[in-house]
Amino acid sequence: MKVLVIGKGGREHALCWKLRQSPEVDAVFCAPGNAGTALEAKNVAIDSLDYRGLAQFAKREGIGLTVVGPEQPLVEGIVDVFQREGLRIFGPRKDAAELEGSKVFAKDLMRHAGIPTAEYRVFRSAPDAESFILSREVSLLVRSRGRSTIRHNMLCRTARETIEAIERVLDPREMLAPGVQVEIEEKGRKHVFGNVAEARDYVLGRPVGMVIKADGLASGKGVFVCDDLRQALEAIDRIMVRREFGRAGERILIEEKLDGVEASILALTDGRTIIPLESSQDHKRAFDHDEGPNTGGMGAFSPAPLVTGALMEQVEREILVPAVHALKRARRPFRGVLYAGLMLTQQGPKVLEFNVRLGDPECQAVLMRLKSDLFTVLNAIVDERLDRITLEWDPRPAVTVVIASEGYPGRYERGRVINNLEEVDATSDVKIFHSGTIVRRDSRGVEDDRVVTDGGRVLSVTALGKDFSQARDRAYKAAAKIRFQGAWYRHDIGGSQTESHS
Repeated sequence: MKVLVIGKGGREHALCWKLRQSPEVDAVFCAPGNAGTALEAKNVAIDSLDYRGLAQFAKREGIGLTVVGPEQPLVEGIVDVFQREGLRIFGPRKDAAELEGSKVFAKDLMRHAGIPTAEYRVFRSAPDAESFILSREVSLLVRSRGRSTIRHNMLCRTARETIEAIERVLDPREMLAPGVQVEIEEKGRKHVFGNVAEARDYVLGRPVGMVIKADGLASGKGVFVCDDLRQALEAIDRIMVRREFGRAGERILIEEKLDGVEASILALTDGRTIIPLESSQDHKRAFDHDEGPNTGGMGAFSPAPLVTGALMEQVEREILVPAVHALKRARRPFRGVLYAGLMLTQQGPKVLEFNVRLGDPECQAVLMRLKSDLFTVLNAIVDERLDRITLEWDPRPAVTVVIASEGYPGRYERGRVINNLEEVDATSDVKIFHSGTIVRRDSRGVEDDRVVTDGGRVLSVTALGKDFSQARDRAYKAAAKIRFQGAWYRHDIGGSQTESHS
């Protein structure tokens, strides 16, 4: 059978690599693909959002199964387009993919299904969201110093009340003489300010634990973990005022911040049977020690040692099964990969988000460990006979290190030549999955066999080892040999696992 993989990232390279290993697959195509998928499949110059063009290609080429990698085509309904044309395709329909397309929809579904998740509020305007932030309790005592008509101590319960009190004290119309200051007392400690801006900045620096999310798709970057009021207001401004994420920011969620350890559970389902894949954990923050902005993912490892057999059963019972059943009751049957991003709290696992496809870079680490025929598995899901499938896994852990372009997750340059790829890819138990690469072309459009950067996340270096320590060591030694101008990566992927489980 011929197989078409849609997408051009590291996840799609891993899918092509794994599907090519099946004895039932005659040929693999990837649209549009990258320099790495070209090593496993035949790249097709059709954009992943050109659904009609992709369906026409699948018909013309006699594609027996299409596998969708990225979330946007799923959310926009590529599965519906293919099914109307009588084509076999792996992934959820548009109505079921809304589970990732709208965080508000997902949270409402979780609430109705009794799935554990963080408390949340939904806002449709920036002023309403800002008002909610400023209503947070701070309990500060504000008083005047110097000759002012404002002489009473003012106990302010919220940030808004505190800022209003500061503005009253330092209002020029209320001052009887120069040099009036405002004093803010917090837990016995006094802080004195001579102008509104400095005093207001102090108030907005009050600690608060909340997460602010754009409702729609934002390539993994529309989530802001806010440690103080200032960060929360900045997140609202970026999402709803400056519209950095476009229409994804028409609504936002403000959630309580959960404490614990994150884990990713990816499960296969045909709408009736659910089979969890091996657990994994990714690293979203750009820099070491989980600092810096959120990214699409800077590395991953599998398995996540904290996800024990008992915990996996709990996740399946309390999260996966209720989610699949809730979608079925809503007449949105889900077939494909259900990804639950979890926070393992002291109260048990809680859902941070649902995705409707394989994660990237979790996919690279997980598929590196899968010994079963992936084509057979995906075929069974499309045919609704997943109950006949048993998965076999390599017991060795895998670690994936993402090598990124200088400037990512902000602006970055493309077209930088990558060296030593073939040498590293020939290393035992190491695989380089291309995420953002193309083959360089000259002025006439002729390929010259040099691989160059074409994205923010460029390569996913994945390694197996007898334990986490060896897998991590192999991945980092391989990453260190790859060279291109501005290349960088985190140095602590899977570090805690090496220390605790090697």
